[in-house]
Amino acid sequence: MTRIFPFIFIVLWSSAFITTKPIIDNSEPFSALAFRFFFVALGFYLFSLYSKQTIIIHKKKLFESVFSGVLFHGLYLGGVFYSISIGMPTGIAALIVTLQPILTNALSGPILNEKVTIKQWIGVLLGFVGAALVLGFDVGTEIPLLGLIATILALISITTSTIWQKKLSDNLPLPVSNFYQAVGGCLFHILIIVFFTKPYIDFTKTFVIAMSHQIFLVSFGAFTILMYLIKKNSASKTVSIFFLIPATSAFMAWLFLNESLTNLDLVGFLVTTIGVYIATRD
Repeated sequence: MTRIFPFIFIVLWSSAFITTKPIIDNSEPFSALAFRFFFVALGFYLFSLYSKQTIIIHKKKLFESVFSGVLFHGLYLGGVFYSISIGMPTGIAALIVTLQPILTNALSGPILNEKVTIKQWIGVLLGFVGAALVLGFDVGTEIPLLGLIATILALISITTSTIWQKKLSDNLPLPVSNFYQAVGGCLFHILIIVFFTKPYIDFTKTFVIAMSHQIFLVSFGAFTILMYLIKKNSASKTVSIFFLIPATSAFMAWLFLNESLTNLDLVGFLVTTIGVYIATRD
């Protein structure tokens, strides 16, 4: 069963890109994320109680989990949502964030003492080339400076949070860890609202459906699988599957939103698949 977890994660995580735009169109991004992670935290809290997992933990572990949530749910997702909301092209933002496995590979050796082989590096580089082919890169597109900064910050945050979480992966049960991470993300977005933005959410039918999808399928489903994979596998191998997300998102957009799927997209998908296979196989 656990062997199919990476495939389930790819499908669920990729589907988030389909529902991000409808959420941003109907809300201020940080308000939407604060709303999302309030209910995610509540859900993991109730699940922890149901599964008889104690949520009273040592303050050091509490800080570590909350900080992980600030990095992942706060800075990473906040950076992506904000950059797209101010005009950053989704494809370029996704391409920048897709550098994560390369950055993680470079850092997991000296920080986690993981051995990253030549085979893994070849797979990672092929994965990035394939993802770049799928996403494309419109050099003529005007890129907002703040959007670029926010996206780079998101890249650094998701890389740091992955390595940080790997170092902490044996500390707490997943539901408890996910609860405190969601709390960290929610508090981060609330602070952004208090000091920098005005909260706004238009609870249209589209927003409710898109937000429900991101709460239940992405935050409860995909994120829990990701934390499990980080706990069980090396950080460098785990993040290699992220290269498949742009291609899977493009396929979903073609399937559900009638967006075009070109021959170059198919070539990119094939190259990415080969790269991920090389990077993750034992």
